[in-house]
Amino acid sequence: MRLPVLLQLGWVAAEAAQADARSVEEVRAVLDGVLRDGEPVMKVAAVIAWERLDPQEPVRWLDLLVETLSDLAVRPRFEEIWYVVGVEEPWSREAVVTWAAELFDHDARTAASFVVRLADAAASTGDTELSGAVLDEAWRLLVLRPSAAPALLPVAGRLLDDPADPVRLRAAHLLAVLGRQSARYADRLATLLDDPGKDPCLEGTVGDYARWALTRIGDPRAMPGLVERLYEPYREHYGRGYCVSDPRLPDVDAVLVPLRAHAGVLLPDLREVMRHHAADNGGHGPLTGALLKVLKAWGPDALPALPEVVALLDDATGSLSIVEVLAAMGPGAASAEPALRACNPLNWPGYQRNAAWATSHMGGDRTAALRLIGDAVLTEGGPYYGPVHLLTDFGPAAAPYADRVRHIMENTDGISRIEAALALWSGTGEPEPSISVLAEFVLPIADGGDEYWLFGEALRALARIGTLTPATRAALRTVRGFDGRLAQERNYEAFLQDEELRAAIEYLLALP
Repeated sequence: MRLPVLLQLGWVAAEAAQADARSVEEVRAVLDGVLRDGEPVMKVAAVIAWERLDPQEPVRWLDLLVETLSDLAVRPRFEEIWYVVGVEEPWSREAVVTWAAELFDHDARTAASFVVRLADAAASTGDTELSGAVLDEAWRLLVLRPSAAPALLPVAGRLLDDPADPVRLRAAHLLAVLGRQSARYADRLATLLDDPGKDPCLEGTVGDYARWALTRIGDPRAMPGLVERLYEPYREHYGRGYCVSDPRLPDVDAVLVPLRAHAGVLLPDLREVMRHHAADNGGHGPLTGALLKVLKAWGPDALPALPEVVALLDDATGSLSIVEVLAAMGPGAASAEPALRACNPLNWPGYQRNAAWATSHMGGDRTAALRLIGDAVLTEGGPYYGPVHLLTDFGPAAAPYADRVRHIMENTDGISRIEAALALWSGTGEPEPSISVLAEFVLPIADGGDEYWLFGEALRALARIGTLTPATRAALRTVRGFDGRLAQERNYEAFLQDEELRAAIEYLLALP
């Protein structure tokens, strides 16, 4: 009973701090007594209880926490006495590691130091359970704090050699999400490509994460067999189950989209996968959508896959994704124009104007496409006001529709407002008022906002325009200095989005 009571004392004293100073002093005396004379596990509980009264106090006891949590002789004692109110089972030492690490969330440097010191202690005793817990805390810290990477990267690199499969898997995962920062470990990762080690609670193998890490580094040793390995789980109608914030394998498009430079090597296998998947699933499902995202990103470099893309065009499955892929392929995809126009997908009355837009990119009639799109913009009402975003690609030729585009920009919000602002600039060639409108999606981020998707769309629009307002430039400098992931997600996507947004910020701040 003593340990859960001690933990509760911290909560109660924190709540009473303003009303009953004497009681708080009594609690402080109790905590000091435990830290002086208590057994090791009780001392850890006292540090945690102290944090409720003073968030800075645990920093004084960093040595104690590291020593106790890494002591193999003390480890069984946690499961003997660490009970908390409302939980029937005791906590393990590894669970308490997480609780202790959270004490330093307010101080990224101390948090990283705590993790590194625990990792060193685990290495000295061969404590693989603690090494796994350390990597979990490294992941939790890295997904929030980019500045922790230099301290934690060597920890993950060293643990690639751990004898425990779950530890190697977590280490390879951390190196993967850190991307090019992990380049120094490329040779070691390459030796793990066929490592079958697993963790019973996480998807994938050590080899899967090592291969992903090499793709993030840009190492060509990851390319042979990459597509087949990504597709393997889907051969049996794969259904993923995972906790969003845990380490997990990336989506297929997240791996392949950045690998356009390797399209020539990857496309034969990708085409084979598309044919196999279409035969088994009729071209439906999330995997088809992911593969189409890849081909769209690869643009003209994806042209060898044109037959597989055209095969997806029929009355049932014709989709915006296919249209966008054909447009991205450009004039080389001109042979697909008859099939594109003949398609009549269900529940998409605007298909023909999107098809006309795509054919204009494939070498077709741009004047006819502009007229069809412009008429839709003039006649369709809210909330999306027709395909205003498609006008952007026609430049000054779309100037006759500028008044309507301006009206849309002034009477919408969100993505429609961004698209209209970009289309207005494209048609008129005038940065204002578009860049001032786009600033509305940038300035709130500097004040702590979290609409990162719209922020990214605004940055892409500003990059096309090539001009910033002074307020936008100042806001971007502020955001650049944030030690936090520019992302709402708390999984691998946080790293990808953060990298993308920070690269866009650097590009924009380099503009004259």
